[in-house]
Amino acid sequence: MVTIHINGKAVQAEDGEMLLTTIRRQGIDIPALCHHDAVEPCGSCRLCMVEITKKEWNGWSRHVTSCLYPVEAELIIATHTPYLQELRQTIIELYMARSPHSEVIQKMAGEYGITQTRFQTVPDGDNCIMCYACTRICAELGCFAISAAERGHDKVISGPLREAPVDCVGCLSCAQICPTHFIEWTDDDTGRTIWERRFELLACKKCGKKTITKDFAEYQSRKRNLPMSYFDICDDCKRMELSKTMGRIVVSAEEATQ
Repeated sequence: MVTIHINGKAVQAEDGEMLLTTIRRQGIDIPALCHHDAVEPCGSCRLCMVEITKKEWNGWSRHVTSCLYPVEAELIIATHTPYLQELRQTIIELYMARSPHSEVIQKMAGEYGITQTRFQTVPDGDNCIMCYACTRICAELGCFAISAAERGHDKVISGPLREAPVDCVGCLSCAQICPTHFIEWTDDDTGRTIWERRFELLACKKCGKKTITKDFAEYQSRKRNLPMSYFDICDDCKRMELSKTMGRIVVSAEEATQ
């Protein structure tokens, strides 16, 4: 454990953990659109920047992305200085210009008192803010189905050569981790559609509820060495069956003691 100082308060932190984790544990709200506990941080959104200094730095300070900067003994952190607030407002305005129709960005702008952006707006801009959360979670799963393509203003997240990603298994991890709900998908009685691909959905053999895609089940079967029959029953039915089994064990144990 090390001692750091956040906004004038001494705080104990785990040696090596990132500043953002420690700061949020103190109940201090810092925006971080690209951050998610399921993946390694990348600092792409820049909203979580804080000011750091130390006594021996003799008044010198620097600004760092808190999701990527590990705690250090006697570090002094300021999270909401006027400069930092202005910096975050500027970043949000840039996102407003890129993604003018994003409800998430508009809500964040309202929280910072921003009603319009000073920057040239992309009228048909989509809700992707290039935080790479989707590509990181896809890589974490081992699929590597999507990535950034093109450069500059033309950069997009897509499959290879901007085609439907052949390695996608339809697991929805990318859509669920996306902070601005950019990635569209649909489920219906016949299957799932995402990234311009159509997937067959498995159905629970007990209750009939649709569960995961057949492609994802096959992928999990290979990766985790599971039989495909493992996916015949949904998690809810498995829990129900387990609770019934445990109930029978308890009853049998009580009867044995009588």
